Amino acid sequence: MTDHQSSNIATHHAIWGKTDKSRRSRGNGRPAWNPLTAHILDTAACAGQLWDRYLTPGMRLRLAEAFGAGDDETARKTVMLLAGLHDLGKGSGCFLRTFGTGIRDDPGLRGPELAAWRTLADEVGLPCDDHPNGQPDARHEHITAAHLPRLLGCGCYHCGDSGDEISGLHCVALLLGGHHGHIPNTDTVERAAGAVPFEEWEPVYQALICEVADLLGVTLSDLPDHVRPERPSVLPMFTGLVILSDWIASSDDHFTYRRLGEPPARWWSQSQRQAEAAITKLALDRWLPQPRAWQELFPGSQPRPFQAAALAALPAAGPAMVIVESDTGSGKTRLAFAIAHHLARTCGHQGLFMAMPTRAATNQVAGELADFIERSTGYSTTSNLSVVHAAAGASDLVHQLIDASATLHQNALRSLPDFIAATTAESAEPGRVALNPWYLRRCLGLVSTFGIGTVDQVVLVPQPAQHWMLRFFGLAGKTVIIDEAHAYELFQQEMLGAAVEWLADAGASVIVLSATLPTSVRQTLVNAWCTGRQVTAKDTEQTGPIAVVDQHGTVRRTGGPGTPGGQEPRARTEVRLRPLPGPKALATQLLREASDGGITAVICNRVESAVELHRTLICQAARHGWHEAEIVLLHGRLMSRDRLPIESRLLDLLGPGPDRDLPNPSRPHRLLVVSTQIVEQSLDIDFDAVYTNLAPIDLLIQRRGRLHRHSLNRRPEWCREPALTVFWQPDPARLPIVEPPNEAVGRPQGNRDGYVYAPYTLAASWQALARRADETGRAMIGADEHSALIHEVYGPITPQPGTLGQLLTRTGAAWQAALTNTQHEATTRPFRPYGRRGRTRATAIDLASGAAHGGGKHDGAPGIAAISRLGEPSIECLALYLQDRGRLTYDPQGKLPADTRYHPSDTSERRQQQKDFLLNTLAIPASWFDPAGRLPQPNVWPKIDRPGLRYRPTALFDPTTGRCISGPRGISCSTSEGLSQ
Repeated sequence: MTDHQSSNIATHHAIWGKTDKSRRSRGNGRPAWNPLTAHILDTAACAGQLWDRYLTPGMRLRLAEAFGAGDDETARKTVMLLAGLHDLGKGSGCFLRTFGTGIRDDPGLRGPELAAWRTLADEVGLPCDDHPNGQPDARHEHITAAHLPRLLGCGCYHCGDSGDEISGLHCVALLLGGHHGHIPNTDTVERAAGAVPFEEWEPVYQALICEVADLLGVTLSDLPDHVRPERPSVLPMFTGLVILSDWIASSDDHFTYRRLGEPPARWWSQSQRQAEAAITKLALDRWLPQPRAWQELFPGSQPRPFQAAALAALPAAGPAMVIVESDTGSGKTRLAFAIAHHLARTCGHQGLFMAMPTRAATNQVAGELADFIERSTGYSTTSNLSVVHAAAGASDLVHQLIDASATLHQNALRSLPDFIAATTAESAEPGRVALNPWYLRRCLGLVSTFGIGTVDQVVLVPQPAQHWMLRFFGLAGKTVIIDEAHAYELFQQEMLGAAVEWLADAGASVIVLSATLPTSVRQTLVNAWCTGRQVTAKDTEQTGPIAVVDQHGTVRRTGGPGTPGGQEPRARTEVRLRPLPGPKALATQLLREASDGGITAVICNRVESAVELHRTLICQAARHGWHEAEIVLLHGRLMSRDRLPIESRLLDLLGPGPDRDLPNPSRPHRLLVVSTQIVEQSLDIDFDAVYTNLAPIDLLIQRRGRLHRHSLNRRPEWCREPALTVFWQPDPARLPIVEPPNEAVGRPQGNRDGYVYAPYTLAASWQALARRADETGRAMIGADEHSALIHEVYGPITPQPGTLGQLLTRTGAAWQAALTNTQHEATTRPFRPYGRRGRTRATAIDLASGAAHGGGKHDGAPGIAAISRLGEPSIECLALYLQDRGRLTYDPQGKLPADTRYHPSDTSERRQQQKDFLLNTLAIPASWFDPAGRLPQPNVWPKIDRPGLRYRPTALFDPTTGRCISGPRGISCSTSEGLSQ
């Protein structure tokens, strides 16, 4: 570059913001680095597009209060400017001297390209010393946080003057300092302030800021008065918007590098055009549902009375919390979708996210959600449906949606006028559902307009994990549906309460679905909603299983049998309390009972119990005329490659069938399913008879919901009436054994189910059923008794006489102690918008975290890392089979060769490889490693010298015996029985 050319370049244009790590830009004949100013404009343009097309009216209202003194357009421009300035700290020697030094950078950047940039920087007078004397290194986002308030008009002591502090500017600076995932504390920011010789850099910063502000039409002198973020939800909402804008603007898929010497106005025009195309390609447009009657949303059906009552009770305007308690199979999911449709129409919610208890439940309901989206959108455009859980990439539905996305984007993108016309038309033509693979990256799934995933995603929202602000931003404008709320442990319920507070403050809506809830849990959720709305709950003293809480805190209940259009009475179920027989006796009974027909489920509390019973059944099958294919084992320790086909088969055979108004034509004459809790929470399948181990009463109620679930199916005579058999383990005094073995207290046998569920809840559930049973152990239970049963087990513990009373007192004390510890964990971990007492507003300083908190995947410091549950963690590893001549395969038969090559990201080969890896991933309980150390830790496993396995813990198994021969020796993996130690 000649002196003449460089003399026309502003000093701040020589600050590089991005380098061409992949040679993509240079391969297209463009520069090797992108000016920081250009990236700032790209980010600002993305923020503007998201403001116009993604943010809900409620989100814009809150941001307008915080950044525009209530004026929408002023706030929009201000937010665009601030979002762009997130990377201002890249103007520093700390950052600039890293040109081309990244481990994944193209080596070519460190040669002529680096020399050319250094020459330019010297010529234009950029103050980028290689190593300023006495100045510490600091991250560029922290340098932004340190100096931005002063540059935007604050003259307080911290900014080097003696004026008043403009707290809004300092707040925003801290938030921008968190755009890499963790909002910094003040100590970090103060240290970063010394990393830059500010007097040398100030004119460069000011020139850059003034240029960008002029292009955006922002009057800088007005900023101190306009920037006043006070509502707690605005803080992570704004930060999440900045993070998302930055991630989109940083993608070479959407933005090109700018050439020096071009007018900045041309850069800005390019930024706006490319941002518009990026938001369109990523389908980041809010939901615009058209008016739809129930029959249009769910063809061939009419709303049931309780569904009609719930819809009639919804507020005409404003967000709401709706709690629906109804039997499994009654239609809660469809009701939730219909409520979300209503709220999107009345509140302008951006989309919906459905939180499910398990991955299996997520995969099943995702298809139903996709059908609903197509019918509710009402125009021919693409809606993005993201499936969010750790194994989403292994789901066939996910790959079908990705393929649909690729097909759609082979066509030319519509022009903006055509897009607007399509999204506003009152067309009945269904929309299209797809999935851009970009959303499979961590945290981005919640940003998608439509999403479904495990409840862990919502539980992590209020915890200080990396990029938690982006998780929150993705849900802040949606209707969030929490399914199977009764199935979550206390820790998860408390985390959900904290998440509800944040969502309520942001203006989102929440729907809670459950078979039944303890009164305390229901009240906790209502209180969380009202705390977030900063209102007092006002109960109208109505009754019914459906509670609607409006934005003002008014609680209305409906849907009971006495309500017009209320919930219809459900049939009662015979519950049989029976002593637990041995596996051989039970197997004989089951095989004889259904020999002439019937679909039976046996639900075990532990994998070991299920495997033992299944083995016994297989041994006896032939003598009773059964085939092995008629006896199914299903549990969570099966490899996904083996488990998913079983789940798919059960759905095909025992699900509702292709026409819900007719019996399932694929339903077999007989089938015997031995399972753990998977069938209780996950699969919409119907059994003629259900046997279960004693479990907490709320889970027994849930298991009852899999009995005679689809009323159209024909039943054999022996199970014509619904009956749930509950097996319990009696002691010599005919009381239930519920505590696990403990040699120290003279209990060598015990009940290992007490490791899974609190012994008190098992004993109290047994007592609740025994009180209602006759002398033969039979009781008739209906939906009208669910609340009383729940309260009896989970309500206050009252002293009782006799040996049973002693058991309840002893186990109850241990349970209460465990709950106290859990409560402590649950109250100290999350951020809350209004503090623990619900009154003190959170500030940016209150939301500070650090790398020790990790990314929400158990990778932070012990005791600090965000977690989704307090249960036993697991260690995941890839399981492969070692065949002859060193071949690695996904299956023991050797028919599926394992692809262990390296593939670049976002290629079809990479996606297929990741799907296969997920299908072959095992979750080994951490207790198998610690504390006894029976299995070796992954860091000492033998390394597999294959490019695709370099950074992945891998276990190799013998294809004949199933034993591990490389990795955690001491485990086995069977395609029929799963993982064992």
